[in-house]
Amino acid sequence: MTTTTTERPKAYPPPVEALLPKARKLTAKLGEVPSRNRLMTELRIGAPKARAVLDALTAPSDQTDNIPAATSPNRPAVVPAEATGDSGQQTREQTEFIAETTAGTAPLSADVVKPESPQVATSVDPGTAEQPKPASKPQKSVKTWPVLLLAAPAFVAIWSGWVGLGALTGFGVVHPLPGILDGFSINTAITLPIGVETYAAYALRAWLTTTAPTTARTFAKVSAIGALILGALGQIAYHLMSAAGITTAPWWITTAVACLPVAVLGMGAALAHLLRTDSSADSSGS
Repeated sequence: MTTTTTERPKAYPPPVEALLPKARKLTAKLGEVPSRNRLMTELRIGAPKARAVLDALTAPSDQTDNIPAATSPNRPAVVPAEATGDSGQQTREQTEFIAETTAGTAPLSADVVKPESPQVATSVDPGTAEQPKPASKPQKSVKTWPVLLLAAPAFVAIWSGWVGLGALTGFGVVHPLPGILDGFSINTAITLPIGVETYAAYALRAWLTTTAPTTARTFAKVSAIGALILGALGQIAYHLMSAAGITTAPWWITTAVACLPVAVLGMGAALAHLLRTDSSADSSGS
């Protein structure tokens, strides 16, 4: 007597064609193409298979129409024997498994199969979607009034130092309009603080202005640093000579101080020319 043993069908990973009906049903339920993570959870499949199902759902209509007839929920899918590399028994087991998987699934309308808009075809996971950045609060401008408070004592010290140094180097009271206004006089020592310190501030402003031309900013940088160093040296020279009781500056200090009004005039005119010429060239070039 021969006993026939019925083997239990082996479990095979369902192909994409077998998972598409469930995926389409889930799409109709959600009203949009589900994400890869949602497909993995609902269909209990891995990430690669979920990605393949998602690609099939979002494929253009001409590719969707070319899906094999085996994906229809009303009849079992047939897997060719040469694709599996096994015998007909294995093909039958796969066919039974796919038929059980797709049983009871109602066919979906064409509106669900074919994406209606690019937004549905290119849907992304909610977790990976880039969230809009909150608008940054406008920054408050830095108050500049403390500069005036700092400049007041510095002006007194610098003015007195330059005027005192001018007196030691031969600067003094003159009558610029003899025969016209004999009573009008002026102390030429004030030309030193006005000329040197004013140019230092002017060059520093041009250097720190980012919209100024490159050539003018370079010249302003070098001359501003030089003017500030020269101003510091003038203050040092005056206070050292005043503390030592010197009433007349050495010849080399007198020579240097006498050239300052001419030097600051030349540098100021050159910087103004560079700012004006380069700005005009940029305007004509644009």
